[in-house]
Amino acid sequence: RVAPPRNSYGVLCLAFSTISVMLSVVVEHIFLLVIVTLISVLQNAFFATKVEREGKEHNNKTAFERVSCANRNCMDSYPTFLAVMWCAGLCLNQAPAAFAGIIYLVARQKYFVGYMGQTSQSTPGYLFGKRVLAFLILMCIVGIFNYLLVRYFGSDYKDTMEMITNAASALLLIP
Repeated sequence: RVAPPRNSYGVLCLAFSTISVMLSVVVEHIFLLVIVTLISVLQNAFFATKVEREGKEHNNKTAFERVSCANRNCMDSYPTFLAVMWCAGLCLNQAPAAFAGIIYLVARQKYFVGYMGQTSQSTPGYLFGKRVLAFLILMCIVGIFNYLLVRYFGSDYKDTMEMITNAASALLLIP
């Protein structure tokens, strides 16, 4: 048992050490999600520079329109991606959510590059991205359902669900 501090300096030190421990525990549970989010921001910056570069080259208007449209389409689905990835990571497990996030970013890159060529070349990236988003949405639903089971019925299936999602995340690699 720790003796209570006798002065205000001791109280502040105790409070800061408690906050520091709490923050390290929180960061430990979201670290992978933060990394994937930062990678997605870098990808958005790459897409924006491609649009800017094509805009400065006035040679081919259709190339600029394709790049601009691909960027716009990627940005339209970006908030949904972030929301379901973070929800899946917080409600269930960050490792498969972050893995699915990386796979989604690869699919989005494939979509973007494919869109700059023939429009039909972007279809595989688009469909694969939709599949990853569906997996993340399913993870969110399972995590919320498990929370409700714990809250109202006292049953916790989180370990079982984490094991299933860890195994199922590998299935995302199958084309």
